[in-house]
Amino acid sequence: MCGPFKSIGGILRLLEMIFSGVALILVLFRGGMGSPWGVWCDFVWLFCFLIPLLITVAEALKINVLMKMFLPDWDDLTCGLTMICTLMIASASIIYATGYACFHCVLSILVVTFSLAATAAFLVDAILQKLKCPSGYLSRLRGVLRFTEAFVACLLLTAATSYFLYVDWYHRSAGMMWALFVFTVCLLANVVLILFNLVKLLRDLLPKAWLELVYNVVASLLYLSAAILWAVFGYWGYFERREDSRYFCSGCSLGDLHVVMAGALLNLLLYILDLVMSIKAR
Repeated sequence: MCGPFKSIGGILRLLEMIFSGVALILVLFRGGMGSPWGVWCDFVWLFCFLIPLLITVAEALKINVLMKMFLPDWDDLTCGLTMICTLMIASASIIYATGYACFHCVLSILVVTFSLAATAAFLVDAILQKLKCPSGYLSRLRGVLRFTEAFVACLLLTAATSYFLYVDWYHRSAGMMWALFVFTVCLLANVVLILFNLVKLLRDLLPKAWLELVYNVVASLLYLSAAILWAVFGYWGYFERREDSRYFCSGCSLGDLHVVMAGALLNLLLYILDLVMSIKAR
């Protein structure tokens, strides 16, 4: 091996690109998937192909050295992105295996195999990078919490979109739309906060300690309201209305309802934990 692939990290990135790319190509060869969960899987495989590719190109061309004026800790960025890819491709592997694969479909089995192989490569890469103990934001618990909240929000939006796609308008209550709004706003806010902690030029613009404290309070309250409203209107619409044939939700997916409910509660707990850490840091 030579060039950017002569180290263990370089070899792992090469494997990540190959396995993720092959999984995506096989799915596209099969015809692609139009459902929100299928689109999520396609996006994940593409994302997990591009991230190690961009990291490899940046390090080979020494672009990461030029980026130090904006991103002072390159190792922290690569470690954080590798951990994010590990979470994302593990979710895509599970979703595809449970929702789209079958035991007698050779192509589906190959997709799952390559996706799981990519997951293993990302996991080993993330562990090796974490052992180097990067000291930056994404490598610490606060950063891990923040990008995990964003990851869960992506799954929530996918599940909610999958639910709304197949139901009539009277099953899209204002309470459930409010929950969808909360998931979207908090996801965007998380991305902004991560950028404020990573980009050197943005770090001193706002008092991040107060900003994160206030945001965690607001986000916790928003997710509490979203979880309550989703439980009340979602399950009421599914169970209570089924006796009325006019409003029976034949296209409702109980699985999507469960995923959104569980994800909203999980993110609520993560934001509360983040809030406790923000208070202790004061």
